[in-house]
Amino acid sequence: MKINRLQFASLALAIMMCLSSKNLTAQNTSNGAYQNIEFKMSKINEPVIPNNTVNLKDYGAVNGGYILNTKAFADAIEALSKKGGGKLIIPPGIWLTGPIILKSNIELHAERGALIKFSPDKTLYPLVETNFEGLNTWRCISPIYGKNLENIAFTGTGVWDGSGEVWRQVKKSKVTDSQWKEVIARGGVLNKEKTSWYPSEVFMNASKGADQNVRPDLKTKEEFETIHDFLRPVMVSIQNSKRVLFDGPVFQNSPAWNIHPFMVEDLIVRNVSVRNPWYSQNGDGLDVECCKNVLVENSSFDVGDDAICIKSGKDKDGRERGVPCENIIVRNNIVYHGHGGVTVGSEMSGGVKNLHVSNCTFMGTDVGLRFKSARGRGGVVENIFISDVFMTDIPSQAISFNLYYGGKSIAETLEEGGDKVVNKAMPVTVETPQFKNISIKNITIKGAQQAVFLQGLPEMNLENIEITNLIAKAEKGFSIIDAKGIKLNNLQLDIQAKNAFEIYNAQNLSLKNVAFNPSSSNSITIAGEASKNIDLSGSNLSKTTTVDKTVPKKAVKF
Repeated sequence: MKINRLQFASLALAIMMCLSSKNLTAQNTSNGAYQNIEFKMSKINEPVIPNNTVNLKDYGAVNGGYILNTKAFADAIEALSKKGGGKLIIPPGIWLTGPIILKSNIELHAERGALIKFSPDKTLYPLVETNFEGLNTWRCISPIYGKNLENIAFTGTGVWDGSGEVWRQVKKSKVTDSQWKEVIARGGVLNKEKTSWYPSEVFMNASKGADQNVRPDLKTKEEFETIHDFLRPVMVSIQNSKRVLFDGPVFQNSPAWNIHPFMVEDLIVRNVSVRNPWYSQNGDGLDVECCKNVLVENSSFDVGDDAICIKSGKDKDGRERGVPCENIIVRNNIVYHGHGGVTVGSEMSGGVKNLHVSNCTFMGTDVGLRFKSARGRGGVVENIFISDVFMTDIPSQAISFNLYYGGKSIAETLEEGGDKVVNKAMPVTVETPQFKNISIKNITIKGAQQAVFLQGLPEMNLENIEITNLIAKAEKGFSIIDAKGIKLNNLQLDIQAKNAFEIYNAQNLSLKNVAFNPSSSNSITIAGEASKNIDLSGSNLSKTTTVDKTVPKKAVKF
């Protein structure tokens, strides 16, 4: 077939337009990750891994889970590093190993059927200066450890197991009788009341002087060596690094927190499963601390503590570092058991800003959306945007803001009578935490002990919190304490308790378009001498509202 010049030019133009269209589609797809984000978000750079590949078996690794393969991992990573980096393939099998020390430009690809099991021999984990629970301290080196790196990736669909059962304390109240017998059979020691099991007497004694899980009274490495058994590491520790990717694997059974990126820029966590026994002490899923430009998506969490946690250091150490956690997208995730689905704090002393959470489902999670801090932290949490979150069977508070956090889960705290609240205002200093400018919309709560708990400090109220389009079925409704600029709009509530709203010392609060279950007889109580400008005019609630005599006249508008 002959083609004249005009036809050829037309054909070439059509091909160019087609190619241009494909490029445009690719660009739109890549930019789609940042559509509908409420703040300016830079594109997150993925790691660039050189096209070199080695297989773990080629470096003497032995399958079976009884031969230590620490040297095989180290040799394979070193060989790739000398080539400028590349992919280490971990084939199907059970690969026992000690700590894996990462280097730049390395991808660890665990194929389906691969189980990397970290050795329970604690002598293989020497102490390193690190950061844990927001404090600068010494801990045992993490099973997976890397610092000052670039271009790190974990891919494949294999399993990384931290052998956490040999590291963690176990509370009798959290396990079945048969599980308790199995725990005791490992050896270790019980406390005097025989309600807690510890891996060793050293662990038990060291825990008595701890600030949660850190011993601030010890200073030197030699002092920390005396409590080596107590110094449980996080399973994956990547610090002060750039371009880090987790895509595909299972991470489970960690000694303490599971995945802990600390001061990482350009972090992507997607398509992963994070698992810990529900009774695992401090068995967090993902703790993103002091990181910038973060995407967490399409993943599932079933853990023993908070699931997806946003942090930025604790108290003086966090404030002096002064590195916030910022520019974070969390979407399309599922959380099963956990103390919090998405949590901000309590270590937030460096600040948290620009967080987007959307299209997440929490099923049986202790708390859904959890914000926590305490006097002494300092730091500012602001510009938080949450939408399209679906929760079912929440044992405590579906949405919780608690500025009196004491280190325990809300379920444990409620069992003990709640946190101690000091209604007297304290002086505002750099140690005063602040939470402000938070939007929560399109939320469904099908079963909870309480729908919403908002509690600030008398000296630093929660500020500018807006909740819109909320459907909630719960035993209790709303508690709003020491908060200002609270806007509640379009609420459909099925609340068992008589008082659906308990409001204390709220300022500039508006409540509009509230629909109660017709069969309920819910009411509102308002108290507190600091109450001011509470607008209930849009909800026809005057007949069901009780205003305490402590409330100033004209503070409430119907």
